[in-house]
Amino acid sequence: MDGFFFSIVMGVVALVFVAKAVRVVPQQSAYVVERLGRYHETLMAGLHFLVPMIDRVAYRHSLKEVPYDVDPQVCITRDNTQVQIDGILYYQVTDPRQASYGTSDFELAIEQLAKTALRSEAGKRDLDRLLEDRETINRTVVAALDEASLTWGVKVLRYEIKDIVPPDSVLRSMQLQITAEREKRAKIAESEGERQKEINLAEGEKQAAIAMSEGEMTAAINKARGEAEAVRLVAEATADAIRQVAAAISSPGGMEAVNLKVAEQYVGAFGNIAKQGTTLIVPGNMADISSLVATALKVVKSEGQARA
Repeated sequence: MDGFFFSIVMGVVALVFVAKAVRVVPQQSAYVVERLGRYHETLMAGLHFLVPMIDRVAYRHSLKEVPYDVDPQVCITRDNTQVQIDGILYYQVTDPRQASYGTSDFELAIEQLAKTALRSEAGKRDLDRLLEDRETINRTVVAALDEASLTWGVKVLRYEIKDIVPPDSVLRSMQLQITAEREKRAKIAESEGERQKEINLAEGEKQAAIAMSEGEMTAAINKARGEAEAVRLVAEATADAIRQVAAAISSPGGMEAVNLKVAEQYVGAFGNIAKQGTTLIVPGNMADISSLVATALKVVKSEGQARA
């Protein structure tokens, strides 16, 4: 019976021994082992064996990128405005030994240093610049953390400002300013629209006047060309008629016909003159009417000889 009990005890001790001696480290993790209270080694992912009662796992670290939420804090800007700022940082353990022994609490150290750097950067800027320079502030905080965390075994990868909350009075003033700016832009846009409208109307009237004047000019040119063409055609017709009369006169018997026609017109004209008014006009020698015709023929002949 005693032997059986002893076997059970030895089995339990063996199981405890194996449980204490065997360590399985997960992926992206690191265990810091102390031997008799002093740092011995760092166990990476895999199966490892320890000496029970002598070795112990003192620290466990994750090698993954860890997001850490920084508590909100009140900062004072250069123009003495109190704003509440909260952010988030991302860090990664790069040296498990330094992370275990470099500082008592590296997360608290990172948070406090991030807050200090943020307050310093906020004090260098007015509120408007603070709202605009988020990226610059983020890079400055990360640079300050990198410089101080070299002995902590931690690498700060990023810092992001999540929110900047000014006081209520400042928010109301900003809202009024935004409303006034929007109204100003609306009025400017409206005035620009009216200005463009007037420009378009003036341009349209100008183009219409130009088109009308060009039309009137074209009409005047066409009219002048028509009148010139008419004058030319009348002149050509007159010249053609004169040529035909001259040709008729030059033909045999033409001169006699002309003399007869002139005599008729002469007599007719004299008769018309005699009929004007109530006074009767008669030639001086009523007995010799032939002298009247002879005078007309003499005029025609003299004109014909002058042309020859």
